[in-house]
Amino acid sequence: MNTSQEAGNNGRIVRRYEYDDSWVLAADIGAAAGDVDVDVVGRTAIVVAGHGDEVTEVEFELPADDATVETRNGVVTIEVGV
Repeated sequence: MNTSQEAGNNGRIVRRYEYDDSWVLAADIGAAAGDVDVDVVGRTAIVVAGHGDEVTEVEFELPADDATVETRNGVVTIEVGV
């Protein structure tokens, strides 16, 4: 397993775990579940999060197109089989 972690300029943590047969991204976006929308189109994940009057959208590429998405307590988890 390979692991990487980043903290953006807003201090939010993003961790990526690479296993032999899957890839997992966990991002603490700090928003309530109702304020987060995640769409996966092909190999692109689009995360839209609302914080009060501010809306943030982030897109990133996935290693495959069979992703599952879960949002819980302000953490978005995307798992992809490779």
